[in-house]
Amino acid sequence: MQKVYSKVTDSFNFFQGKNPIELAEKYGTPLYVYNERVIRQKCREIKKFVKYPKFVVDYSSKANTNIAFLQIVKSEGLEVDAVSPGEILAAKKAGFKPDEIFYISNNVSKDEMQYAIDAGVKISVDSLEQLEQYGQFNPGGEISVRFNPGVGAGHNIKVVTGGKKTKFGVNHEYVPQVKEILKKYNLKLIGINQHIGSLFIDDKAFVKSIGNLFDIARQFDDLTFIDMGGGFGVSYKKEEGQMGIDLEKLGKVMDEELSKFAKEYGKEIIFRIEPGRYVSAEAGVLLGTVHAVKYNGPDKFAGTDIGFNVLQRPVMYDSYHGIEIYRKSDVKSEKKELITVVGNVCESGDMLAKERMLPEIFKGDIIGVLDAGAYGYSMASNYNNRLRPAEVLIRENGDVVLIRERDTLDDLLRHQISL
Repeated sequence: MQKVYSKVTDSFNFFQGKNPIELAEKYGTPLYVYNERVIRQKCREIKKFVKYPKFVVDYSSKANTNIAFLQIVKSEGLEVDAVSPGEILAAKKAGFKPDEIFYISNNVSKDEMQYAIDAGVKISVDSLEQLEQYGQFNPGGEISVRFNPGVGAGHNIKVVTGGKKTKFGVNHEYVPQVKEILKKYNLKLIGINQHIGSLFIDDKAFVKSIGNLFDIARQFDDLTFIDMGGGFGVSYKKEEGQMGIDLEKLGKVMDEELSKFAKEYGKEIIFRIEPGRYVSAEAGVLLGTVHAVKYNGPDKFAGTDIGFNVLQRPVMYDSYHGIEIYRKSDVKSEKKELITVVGNVCESGDMLAKERMLPEIFKGDIIGVLDAGAYGYSMASNYNNRLRPAEVLIRENGDVVLIRERDTLDDLLRHQISL
């Protein structure tokens, strides 16, 4: 096997001596490959980046909901946030206890809210109407409210979840109405939370949002916790030297702010954080096969089996993912060239990498899409009636285990009812 272009995975031994071509041959492509060692490393980095004693990390399960992935996160001492009954179910299956699950709801039905109440998990609501609904369903209960801190940040407008023109959170001016509903239903406000957006690397907006959230917290007397959100960014352009968020720098600032607020508030309140993709993104590589190479006029395309039904981020957010190339034959790439890597979905927008300078690619090559561990499989679909891929995990000891089977054609028809 040739690693035609594998600088990033080689730099931290992602495959741990395993041959990506052999993985592709054994399990088929497309194939999500995760590395347990990297997952654990990221969990440990995020757990220790502040020294404040009552600090809880909630893994954002929407980034990757595979049960095996969640089990590893659980074993590292993280808790979990969920945004649907399905994520609550997956977290419980992975071993999380109800009090380790924080259900952050958004515009949910009565049935969904009742499911969360019955499950015994911590619940957050993000509108006055949803707070009212919770009070009707569970008078005397404990609740958290998601506030909009007036600050937003993120890599794309679609993932900015704070500030103006966002659907999330209760604006600070509605604190009096929140108090009225709490009193009306004898509810205990145990926490407040926020989330300003996803994949930010500059931490200035995040630090500002924490200050705004603390201003809101001062208006409530006996909170148990404050959830500061997260969405910490990782580098998707490692081959270009791009750096992710500076946890050491941010940790020093946060430690000072957390300790200062706790002293002012009069108790060691619990501070929670949601690091989002930070735990999962770099732990995954998506393998695919090149089935055709062609020119359309001056433009060259490498056609793969990784359609946007398998990885939505590039078409949804115009996101960048690094591309690596692995080759079974001894044929050399004699040059680098401008090429667009595309999938097999019947849409012109089905592009993995647009006009990327890469070593020459040939039919039969295996490509590796980097940093695919977050919002990869969890956003996958059966669009075009295509099959969702398998997932495998490289264990710390180097063993490779299947952690999700590939869809079959029968799966596509399983819940359909013929006339």
